Amino acid sequence: MTYAELVQLIKDYTENTETSFVSQIDSFIKRAEERIRNSVQLPVIRRNVTSTVTASNEYLTLPTDFLSPFSLAIQDGSGNWSFLLNKDVNFIRQSYPSSSTTGLPRFYALFDEDTAIMAPTPDSAYNVELHYFSEPASIVTNGTSWLGDNAEGALLYGSLIEAASFMKSEPDTVADYEKQFNSSLQLLKNLGDGKSRMDAYRNGQVRYPVQ
Repeated sequence: MTYAELVQLIKDYTENTETSFVSQIDSFIKRAEERIRNSVQLPVIRRNVTSTVTASNEYLTLPTDFLSPFSLAIQDGSGNWSFLLNKDVNFIRQSYPSSSTTGLPRFYALFDEDTAIMAPTPDSAYNVELHYFSEPASIVTNGTSWLGDNAEGALLYGSLIEAASFMKSEPDTVADYEKQFNSSLQLLKNLGDGKSRMDAYRNGQVRYPVQ
């Protein structure tokens, strides 16, 4: 399903082509995408980047499309990889009150929306590999998307819920859209949080059992 097809379906289902309504369709779609993205950890939103940290710099710049971390690994001087433990900034500051304490980093925390902090501070340049959840491109801006190709029902009914709220539709109509959306969302959860999830080395990964 393309963006143009989705827009037409929204108009058809709601039987509404008023200018004020049509002007809001993009926002309906984007809010639906956000709702889906925050409900299911889909494989499409997982990204991987490699970088290098420098000596005496405890901060790591995060990718521009970063939403949340999955894992951060670091390669020592012997070429071996180890995973840093994800902690809070207060743990970092309490355990390593001085940034002059250096070594191979063992912990990291999200310092702000653009930066992670590591501890101890790197004593040398090291390669790092970040696996993270990203914000995927919207079907509104791209014309197509993974959700449009693989989760038409969830995207359509999520958009219709937003449209119904805008139009102050009857409760029965909203309830029907919610029912269809939740049914489609469950199928996505079976994929994203079930079939695409196996045992993780560290806990914290959402996983639903799949029958």
